[in-house]
Amino acid sequence: MTRLRRLRQSAALRALVRETELSVHHLVQPLFVREGVRVRQPIRSMPGQFQLSVDELLKEAEQIVAVGVPAVILFGIPDRKDAKASGAYAANGVVPKAIRALKQQLPGLLVVADVCLCEYMSHGHCGIVRKTPKVGGANLAGGYRVDNDATLKLLAKAAVVYADAGADIVAPSDMMDGRVAAIRAALDARGFVEKPIMSYAAKFASAFYGPFREAAESAPQFGNRKTYQIDCANVEEALREVALDIEEGADIVMVKPALAYLDVVHRVKEQFHHPVAVYNVSGEYAMVKAAARSGWPRTDVRGWLDEKAVVLEMMTAFRRAGADIIVTYWARDMARWLEG
Repeated sequence: MTRLRRLRQSAALRALVRETELSVHHLVQPLFVREGVRVRQPIRSMPGQFQLSVDELLKEAEQIVAVGVPAVILFGIPDRKDAKASGAYAANGVVPKAIRALKQQLPGLLVVADVCLCEYMSHGHCGIVRKTPKVGGANLAGGYRVDNDATLKLLAKAAVVYADAGADIVAPSDMMDGRVAAIRAALDARGFVEKPIMSYAAKFASAFYGPFREAAESAPQFGNRKTYQIDCANVEEALREVALDIEEGADIVMVKPALAYLDVVHRVKEQFHHPVAVYNVSGEYAMVKAAARSGWPRTDVRGWLDEKAVVLEMMTAFRRAGADIIVTYWARDMARWLEG
């Protein structure tokens, strides 16, 4: 009486009953912008990705728009760093300059501004660092701790600067407690009451971030980020983080990384019924590129994996788990593949 294979006999039949749709409209392309002119610096560990000056960023964005990708997210690489992350909230910093240029040349492109301090800090951490007394121990190696509350003020300043430059969405990724509330209050006070916040709500302390730290030049100079990012073993803690960010005013919540955390994505979507983003991070990108021999010197014809097939399967899994938005370095390639 029942033969499930009946609906698998042709491409048209399979499409007719497909439960999960994958569309270019769900994609966000990350871009790395740095000071200079005619800079297009390849990122060694991420074939096909570059550090771009603003003029080169515009060329890249034009191609992204041309294939239908609706949004980009910007990460800044300043020429100079300091212990107060001054470049993160400088009105003429590299990210505000890039936002203004993008909105002038490509007004229909959604521009998301990542809000974090690590790329701008001389020590590479995501917040203000203080020396910790020996009594009670230290949070970071070398006897230092991150001052959560002092960091909130700088994050709020940066978010306002990006909003003022024209960013459509601000996206705090630092994992400080209370940052969404601080940013929401600062935006509202400046009249940006309609500006959405996409919070990296469940950001895990992950080994998959390695290539990004090369790309953004943001590796910590001492210690690690485990004192403020979530332990990879903890899902209940992640759900508490998401609940707090929604309560503080997050319009979109993100789970990062994506591939190893689909259970978290599913539980967030099922529990909160809120717009959910995932970040298909640099390590996930790099390992597929390596297995597919894509962008690196090849010693064989085919590689170990079919890059296109694997990526389409991964993206479908993100959507199936509950992701509404996918931040991925494959966004532009995905647009072409989906068109085909």
